[in-house]
Amino acid sequence: MGAQRPVSLTIERGIATITLNRPQALNAIDRELARHLREVAEAVAADDSVRAVLLRGGERAFSTGADLRERLAMTPDELREHTRLIREAAEALAALPAPSLALVRGYCLAGGAELALACDLRFVDTTARIGFPEVRRGIFPGAGGMLRLPRLVGPARAADLILSGRVVDAEEALRIGLVDRVVPPEELERAAAEYLELIVANAPLAVRAAKAALRHAFDADQEEAARLIEQLRAALDETEDYREGLRAFAEGRPPRFRGR
Repeated sequence: MGAQRPVSLTIERGIATITLNRPQALNAIDRELARHLREVAEAVAADDSVRAVLLRGGERAFSTGADLRERLAMTPDELREHTRLIREAAEALAALPAPSLALVRGYCLAGGAELALACDLRFVDTTARIGFPEVRRGIFPGAGGMLRLPRLVGPARAADLILSGRVVDAEEALRIGLVDRVVPPEELERAAAEYLELIVANAPLAVRAAKAALRHAFDADQEEAARLIEQLRAALDETEDYREGLRAFAEGRPPRFRGR
């Protein structure tokens, strides 16, 4: 029997579920997991049947970040490679054309928190503990967190979390905008599933274009962003899905979107 893969993928009814699968190590990110996660995310990005993505960890931890035991034996070049692999995995998640949701239980720390930040939304249960404690190990977040966290919670709160290295509970994470929903542990799966079904029910081309427009609004200057958003919006006017949406509205029925 072969070794268990560190990242698994299932696709059902338009929802791709990516699962971090090193529970014995609290989903600490070694080089193998980082490589597999990047490859899986790239494969999902290339699959036009995927309308939404769920990224999940385990019961005790979403991920505790880079595998520090592995890093202890690394040369400086290997350390840089490890950081690059985690950053590439996070970037592959951020580049997903379909909306993504991180489902978080337990510890979500350092590089693991940066993976969650690379998703569009974060749903957590009340056991979640989230932080960026890298400064306690002599480094700072290197997988996109330095850019994404200030955009999400603001510069001052990002500075608080990164410079102190403190870990926040689910309620504080919600209050500062680090996560989007907090529910009891027994309700987390249902809450995520119901939300993703809302996305899947919408016109897939419009959803993907809207996500791209939101990304441009952050990544480009306002004038350039306005032009890119207008281009994305205008292209939707020519789709079959848009015409179907208009017909369904006029006929008082649910739309039947086909992604065309």
